[in-house]
Amino acid sequence: MEEEHFDRLLETLNAQQKEAVTAAPQAVIVLAGPGSGKTRVLTYRIAYLLGQLRVSPYQILAVTFTNKAAREMEHRVLRLVGEGAKGITLGTFHAICAQILRKEAEHLPFGSNFTIFDEDDQLNVVKTALQELNLDEKRYRPHGVHSAISNAKNDLLLPDEYPVQSYGDEVIRRLYQRYQELLLINNALDFDDLLLWCAYLLEQHPPVRLKYAKRYAHILVDEFQDTNFAQYVIVKHLAEVHRSLFVVGDADQSIYRWRGADFRNVLRFERDFPEAQVILLEQNYRSTQNILDVAMAVIDRHPHRHRKRLFSDLGEGHKVILHEALDDRLEASFVVETILDLVAKKKAIPGDFAVMYRTNAQSRLLEEAFLQVGMPYKLVGAQRFYGRREIKDLIAYLRLIENPDDEISLTRIINVPTRGIGPKTFVSLRSLSQKLDLSCGKLLLALSSGQYQDKLNEQFRPAALHALVQIGALLEKWCALKEQYPPNLLLDEVIEDIDYYNYINDKTEEGQERWDNVLELRRLASEYQEAGLEAFLQQVALVSDQDTLEATESAPTLLTLHAAKGLEFPIVFIVGLVDGILPHARSFQDEDAMLEERRLFYVGITRAKERLFLVYPLNRRTYGVLEPVEPSRYVSEIPLSLLEISGTSWAAHQAVPSSMDSLRHQGSLSSKKPAQLQYQPGMRVLHPSWGEGMVLNASLQGEDEILDIFFEEIGLKRVVASLARLELLKS
Repeated sequence: MEEEHFDRLLETLNAQQKEAVTAAPQAVIVLAGPGSGKTRVLTYRIAYLLGQLRVSPYQILAVTFTNKAAREMEHRVLRLVGEGAKGITLGTFHAICAQILRKEAEHLPFGSNFTIFDEDDQLNVVKTALQELNLDEKRYRPHGVHSAISNAKNDLLLPDEYPVQSYGDEVIRRLYQRYQELLLINNALDFDDLLLWCAYLLEQHPPVRLKYAKRYAHILVDEFQDTNFAQYVIVKHLAEVHRSLFVVGDADQSIYRWRGADFRNVLRFERDFPEAQVILLEQNYRSTQNILDVAMAVIDRHPHRHRKRLFSDLGEGHKVILHEALDDRLEASFVVETILDLVAKKKAIPGDFAVMYRTNAQSRLLEEAFLQVGMPYKLVGAQRFYGRREIKDLIAYLRLIENPDDEISLTRIINVPTRGIGPKTFVSLRSLSQKLDLSCGKLLLALSSGQYQDKLNEQFRPAALHALVQIGALLEKWCALKEQYPPNLLLDEVIEDIDYYNYINDKTEEGQERWDNVLELRRLASEYQEAGLEAFLQQVALVSDQDTLEATESAPTLLTLHAAKGLEFPIVFIVGLVDGILPHARSFQDEDAMLEERRLFYVGITRAKERLFLVYPLNRRTYGVLEPVEPSRYVSEIPLSLLEISGTSWAAHQAVPSSMDSLRHQGSLSSKKPAQLQYQPGMRVLHPSWGEGMVLNASLQGEDEILDIFFEEIGLKRVVASLARLELLKS
């Protein structure tokens, strides 16, 4: 590359970016704030090595995390330096490790033509190990076992090194041992093996390590905060000769601990490369300053980190809206109504918006709110709520109870969870039902009471017959309970009888999310205690039918905070900001997990370019009953000067540690004091048409006293006290 051309390229960089790109060939860690141009720095660094330092492309190794990122980096480098980039080793950790292992297979216990097993293959190997060791799949769920093995491999622990502190650990160690033996018998590796064996190769065979360490004079690593321990060890070994290791990342955005990422690799890097130059990228090209200041207010409380002072040339921008909703339904309504309002006023188009939440289960109320107004939306990173496997399973059970002739639902659940009724048995059942002029469901009900015994003995083997009689007996029991139980209790009975919790929750992060979805369905069912099962299933059917609407290209995006990393949107809503959701209750007893929850919130905030809405409800429904919840502890850390408070309740602002006078000065609250309210939360009232109810919330809007009341017969209503003709009841 001509020097004059490269000088022109450098002029497009800010001072910090230029410092990183032109740093001396040594250990360098670039701590890149969100939206600070880290990909540009990486690609320009490669161009600098090739064009200015005349490094051979054969000596450059560039590693990233996804094939997409690798292709993007390769495209950018080729655009900068052209054919001069041919010969660079550029790809994902797994792809590069696979190349090394095939070349060096003579040192390893498998052949160079090894197969890489996919996820299904790996689970089948786990199941084989369980069978061979005579272990029950219901007790040792294959997904959970595989997750434990994967975590061990990421920590470079071989089976004989697996830590054993309980009988369960001893069982996992034995399964891990057999799992590895089965892989080697098949001359196969799993994804984690690609890292494990590469680290082992470099550790145990110094000549091989020296060969690659001499070759790769310059190593570059993208998204360094997402590396696991195995990946760090591999990089460290490869850099041992030249020590020119250029890593780019941001420990503040390390949010994948659950899949092995270890933000402490930044600390390990500084320990193992004490001579390393540390460069901060602090200029943000994405967000306005107010959004960045909110992000810093949250992340600056994270200990053991390099503080960055993020700044933007895009101006202060709008204040961040902190909105308090009375409950989770009104929270979803606020989001949709705000989007409709901004679109109607031509201040935005639908595709400008993203709505983010901590767990997939939170999408349900949002999806329903969008469907109610007929607005398409995109759902990223998960199936739509009613399309998720666990939801479809349980709804199929309820539909079969409501209508035993529903063969579609029966087909879905006849062997879910596995109960030994295979396709051949089900075909035989259908054949017999047709001969008897009964539906399969009705035949199962008849089997449970001992009818058609002679025909059954002819048609089925004893094990299959036993399984059919069992499911028939359960169906008979549930059909009887249908008339006595509301939908939520009937659903509880089904979940308990089929042990669905242990079937769906294999103790992995994904399993926990599936169970969260089941709990969300139970919450929905509990709202139909009076209306009954038929009404509940009708509502589900109407929503799920509309659920297949194709979202247009310009539509709001719904996604989890984890899925949002690497993305950006003009306008962002982060919803469900209550303790127990963000931070998640599962993190409360784990300090590292709590730190990751904070980083997750930071990542969400920094996705917003122009406007940010932080939203939380005062109450969430639990089995049909509104229960008060606490705003996320992170909310109280944001300076009021950066916020515009929105919502109807004066009480909510007590969650923000500032004086009431300060809030009134900003115009957030009425000048009247709460003590002047005639009605207080907890009071019971009588309405002439709606009957008895309880005041959940009271606020002043001008001269009017606005009440949110939960009426026993019709649910939640918002009323103007002076017009509602309420009678105050004695407690």
